[in-house]
Amino acid sequence: MSGKKNFVIIFGFVVAVSLISSAVTAMLVSCHYSRLQFDLVNVICGEMLEQEPEMKNIVSAALKEYTIGNVDGVAVNNILSVLGYRISDFSDSAITYYIIFAITGFLAGIFLFVITFAFRNKMEAKRIEALSDYLEQVNTGKAVVLSVSGEDIFSKLEDEIYKTVTFLYQTKDAAVQAKNEFAENLSNIAHQIKTPITAISLSLQTLSEKPIKKEYEKDKMEQIKKQLIRLIHLEESLLVLSRLDAGTLLFQKEDVDVFTVLVLAADNLQELFVDSGTSIDIPELGEMLITADLDWTMEAIINVMKNCMEHNMGGTVHCSYGQNPLYTEILIWDEGDGFAKEDIPHLFKRFYRGQNASVGGDIRSSGIGIGLALSKEIIEHQNGTIRAKNLPNGGACFEIRVYKQ
Repeated sequence: MSGKKNFVIIFGFVVAVSLISSAVTAMLVSCHYSRLQFDLVNVICGEMLEQEPEMKNIVSAALKEYTIGNVDGVAVNNILSVLGYRISDFSDSAITYYIIFAITGFLAGIFLFVITFAFRNKMEAKRIEALSDYLEQVNTGKAVVLSVSGEDIFSKLEDEIYKTVTFLYQTKDAAVQAKNEFAENLSNIAHQIKTPITAISLSLQTLSEKPIKKEYEKDKMEQIKKQLIRLIHLEESLLVLSRLDAGTLLFQKEDVDVFTVLVLAADNLQELFVDSGTSIDIPELGEMLITADLDWTMEAIINVMKNCMEHNMGGTVHCSYGQNPLYTEILIWDEGDGFAKEDIPHLFKRFYRGQNASVGGDIRSSGIGIGLALSKEIIEHQNGTIRAKNLPNGGACFEIRVYKQ
């Protein structure tokens, strides 16, 4: 609250209290003055009648004419009382005037006090509303510099809020910068990996053109091919993650049928399913559309299906889907042993490999802990969620929900 407004409020309180005090004082003074007036007339009349007792009738008549009263009662030392007069007989008009003045001043003081109090509350409400608007602007990222004026409690609160918001902005900027640096480092790592991949590919191509004399040399070449596939997949995944972290990966928004996405994802894994002896069940439950990028959503589904296949060799990977007014739900589950309980909170972390993950081999049969993290990023960037759980009767289940835009 500004110093000027604060001064107005304090001045209003002071004036209100002053008026009330003045009204009460005036009433007390008027009563005291009436008493003095009565005592004075009493003394005068007493002295007159003491000197001239025969003037009693004259004094009484004069007082009656002034007060329009009657003689009533007898008093030895109080002449006016003996003559039937009271204090109020000499101060009715004055008391009435002072009472009216006191009541008027008192009511004026109360009114001014109420007005001042209401004005103060209104100013405080405006200040609170202004602070609320400022915090709303902070939440939407449109906050401007908060002007602080005065030295009252609200000014101190505004100053502390501004300091806190400034600190939060600095923290946010630092976090964004760190995220961008992480994405840049991730991209650099991927590009650095690409160089040895290229060299290995050229060497492998050269070796392939020559006749293989020994069986172990053939096995070595197969191992090189497998590791090369792992490196290529890692490099591609790192590049995608760096683009997601930097916010440079753009998703197309189009109506995509869920059944089509599942079938296309399964077709991309057909060779792996055949080699592992695993089958996939995708029921056709009618057209259900989601707003998503077909290619990237299919990539996310592929990683999920592949995870189920890796832990369900020779079994069946099941799919199901449904839709309600809020979201479209896709369920993908297997017939394996399910997830280890301690693995579930970490399944979507980058480079996390669970207890049951196999070691070595082809990337297609042995993950590197990046596929599920990539799926999570892709789905969440398209207004969706993904979570993993174990089914009551055994088997691991992935629950994907794509919310309506």
